[in-house]
Amino acid sequence: MKRLAFSLLVMSAPVWAADVSMAFGEKIPPFSFPETSSGIEIEIIGEALAVKGHVLKPRYFPFARVPLAFKDGVVDAAMTDLGQDLRAAGAHYGDPAVLYDNVFFTLRSRGLQLRKPADLNGLTLVSFQGAANRYPEWLGPMKKAGNYVEVNDQAVQVKMLMLGRIDVVLSDRSIFRYFSLQLQRSGVALEAVDEQPFTAVNPQDYRPVFRSKQVRDDFNQGLLQIRKNGRYKAIYDKYLRE
Repeated sequence: MKRLAFSLLVMSAPVWAADVSMAFGEKIPPFSFPETSSGIEIEIIGEALAVKGHVLKPRYFPFARVPLAFKDGVVDAAMTDLGQDLRAAGAHYGDPAVLYDNVFFTLRSRGLQLRKPADLNGLTLVSFQGAANRYPEWLGPMKKAGNYVEVNDQAVQVKMLMLGRIDVVLSDRSIFRYFSLQLQRSGVALEAVDEQPFTAVNPQDYRPVFRSKQVRDDFNQGLLQIRKNGRYKAIYDKYLRE
């Protein structure tokens, strides 16, 4: 009986564990803080890997170089493929760890309704870098008219909206909320905003990739477990709860 119990214990333990070097984009609050290796995305992926004993080793690159670091063999995994199909480079795609949900933010007091690109005519808009290339139908005409600007510091975007210096902010929901909370805690009064979706979010557009199929499978199982046991929500709440 003791021998059977020992055998079952061995079978239930991780067969092997690995250090997993993973490419992340440089500072993307609240998803990634390189200086402390913390943030929503880093912590969720790290805890999902740890379920099977793997250890996440984040490495940071300019965002556009994340998939290149994987293709060049510099890392074992990458947070995203940035729209490139990395299967030819040996990638095994994992389940989405986080969701980037870009929407338009407007002051509720303005009563703006943005349902089609033409609704942006005559308005000014600030967004993150590269947004015009991602959403040319919506932002192309604004850029051509000179009513569009990209700002890397997304805290500035929230300030511009609250101060009435811009009509519309295009941002991820979690990023906008994070910086809004930071401003509120610093004593800045915030106005109510409307969140206006303009594209359908596909979680499959943003998936981590792994060189090892086994690590990918272990990650998927770990991600499912931390979703079930409440750790996933707790990590989000850590950064986004008032």
